[in-house]
Amino acid sequence: MEYPPIIGLGNWLISFITPAENSHRWFFDINAVIIIFLFLISALIVRRIKPEYSYLYPVAPAVAASLFINWDLWATVSALAAIYYFDKKKYEASSIWLGISIATKFFPIVFLLPIAIIFYKRNKIKELYLYLFRTVLITLAFNLPLAIVYFDGWWRFFKLNLNRSDDFGSIWYALNLLGFKIPGINYLYTTLTIALFIALAIFLFKLRTTPNLAQVAFFAVAIFTTTSKVYSPQYVLWLTPLAVIALTKSNQQISFWFWQATEITYHLGVWQYLAGYTGASFGLPSGAYAIASILRVVGLLTFTYFLLREISVRSTVKSG
Repeated sequence: MEYPPIIGLGNWLISFITPAENSHRWFFDINAVIIIFLFLISALIVRRIKPEYSYLYPVAPAVAASLFINWDLWATVSALAAIYYFDKKKYEASSIWLGISIATKFFPIVFLLPIAIIFYKRNKIKELYLYLFRTVLITLAFNLPLAIVYFDGWWRFFKLNLNRSDDFGSIWYALNLLGFKIPGINYLYTTLTIALFIALAIFLFKLRTTPNLAQVAFFAVAIFTTTSKVYSPQYVLWLTPLAVIALTKSNQQISFWFWQATEITYHLGVWQYLAGYTGASFGLPSGAYAIASILRVVGLLTFTYFLLREISVRSTVKSG
């Protein structure tokens, strides 16, 4: 499968309880039931972390529209658990859940940057080393056995992501559709991603007060998804719960809903655009799809700006 070990193992186990007759439909239905259960758990964790804004997550239209696309929610639940336990200073439980999440989808590895900075600013270097050790250990526990037994299957996910060119939903694909041919996309994508993570690190170091992981985890994933060579509709399942737990003021909901509006616009646009690949008589022209992709990025960046500004203001006020 084009996914890390836990999703592959999970679907392998599901195959044993999938009836042979009409198996494709049964396989989807079984997975859908599991996803609904995990969605409820994720909503409960969001409520534990940010009760005052937790209602935003289950009512977000882009979340509902993307719920049954692939298995990303499996990783979202464990990532949220890692954040919850980290901010409760239960670092052992947090590191275990983060290791599980990385072995499920890999993207939560970006949490390690804000985690390391928070530990450093709190002068907890020993705890940082232990946290990293446990996270790596759990991640390897799921990856190494499969890599040894069946390397080609294990490597398929990583190979796909390393070798893919600009793909649906990404800023790179949108620019390509608009006629801007970008040479050396892999180098540019890597350079931009690293530069933005360095900028995030500088921002976090300059804060006079140390934020919670719930406040800043969103920024790491926002960078990862914005610069990625692909943006699938289900990525909103990563971003939305992290966005909700990052909220600190009620007026931030204006930019939150603006961003969500751009997400659902993109969600509708991508399926209309893909309709053209099936030879349908309807569909969205490539230029309009590119604009929808860029609009989604504008919405995300707008919301991110207001979050960053408020964190900076609160840090200055508290230190003063």
